[in-house]
Amino acid sequence: MAFSAGNGRKGPMAEINVTPLVDVMLVLLVIFMITAPLMLNGISLDLPKTKEANPINLNTTQVILSISKSEELYVGQDKVLENELVSELQAKFKETKSDTLFLRADFALTYGKVAKLMSFLKSSGITKIALVTELQK
Repeated sequence: MAFSAGNGRKGPMAEINVTPLVDVMLVLLVIFMITAPLMLNGISLDLPKTKEANPINLNTTQVILSISKSEELYVGQDKVLENELVSELQAKFKETKSDTLFLRADFALTYGKVAKLMSFLKSSGITKIALVTELQK
């Protein structure tokens, strides 16, 4: 027994019901929107707190360099050695088609260590560096 399309023709209906597909895609989109910002919080840092700052929503399409209080370097979620840092960053810049580096440095680091890292990056050709802080509550 075949379904009728409602226009008087007999035979199988050749139309696809896309409603379940759209429902599944919307659920996946919501799940991705919720989990994507949490993916960058895997590296535990105590960022400096500021009263007012330009809001930056970090995501995985940006080049993010994190330095922990034990001076470990991370590009995104991947731990890198200092001698491999510039090549890793250049590869990320090409991959994301971006030229801005977002630097997350732990509050426990001294100013000199962060300044030394920024100087090293600038001498390597990375001139657009944005410092990431947290909003003071």
